[in-house]
Amino acid sequence: MFNNKTVLITGGTGSFGKKCTEIILTRYKPERLIIFSRDELKQFEMSQQFSKEKYPCIRYFIGDVRDKERLARAFQNVDVIIHAAAMKQVPACEYNPTEAIKTNINGAQNIINVAADRKVEKVIALSTDKAANPVNLYGATKLCSDKLFIAGNAFVGHDATKFSVVRYGNVIGSRGSVIPFFQKKKEEGILPITDPRMTRFWITLDQGVEFVLKSLKRMVGGEIFVPKLPSMNIMDLAHAIAPECDTKVIGIRPGEKLHEVMVPRDDALNTLEYDDYYLIMPALELFEASVCRKRCKPVPDDFEYSSRDNPQLLSVEQLRKMI
Repeated sequence: MFNNKTVLITGGTGSFGKKCTEIILTRYKPERLIIFSRDELKQFEMSQQFSKEKYPCIRYFIGDVRDKERLARAFQNVDVIIHAAAMKQVPACEYNPTEAIKTNINGAQNIINVAADRKVEKVIALSTDKAANPVNLYGATKLCSDKLFIAGNAFVGHDATKFSVVRYGNVIGSRGSVIPFFQKKKEEGILPITDPRMTRFWITLDQGVEFVLKSLKRMVGGEIFVPKLPSMNIMDLAHAIAPECDTKVIGIRPGEKLHEVMVPRDDALNTLEYDDYYLIMPALELFEASVCRKRCKPVPDDFEYSSRDNPQLLSVEQLRKMI
């Protein structure tokens, strides 16, 4: 899929970007693999693992998705873009709303416009379960970003750049994840719990990258791909990490939900179910004509894919193995 292609990853020095880089370099022979991010220190550190001497195809490109002119330079002769750059820390977005909007919304619009101008073949954007029925600014900006990428297909028309979105849940061990936080608090003997009822969708970094790459292969433009994932309860996670520790309920932080949703009930009429994922269809004629309807079925009208009602609930032992 990526052999002799030029691939660019925005936010390429993040947890997802580094794992995606590792998998692409292991399996494929891209002409160029461009790591686009705004932190020169993280690029320097990443270049120690993925050096130009060992991987001649790799490039490190300093830039910000807010900067349209810089994107125009970076996207020259690029075939595939994986958009992973975002402000994603919920408290930081709540406290700095205009900064989140500049990166997550204005940055998305810049990528769409420049990718279309540069005739990039495919663009796939990473989203989050927090974009479904959002209650915090991070989720709201990502919902807006999702809408922009899907609408981008109507913007460019037939036989042009294709835009799709992947939406999944919490990534185990990623930066800002609850796991390193709990492991640190374990030393103090007490784990702070927001609410004992809280559930979340759970996915490993490898699974997230694999799903994005599969979605890139099968996308026709306009889809939101949602993987079928297990859920976990926060108390089970605490027991898996530190069974000997006490817990203290501190209450939900501003902008948090008790449970997350990846396919809202209002999207059920436009959702198809496949063996291992759901596909939310857009209201685009060009998409309706080309979507693969083999091996799928429409979900019920009242369907909702929620971490609370998910039949796949991880046990303490299963969580411990994943961690």
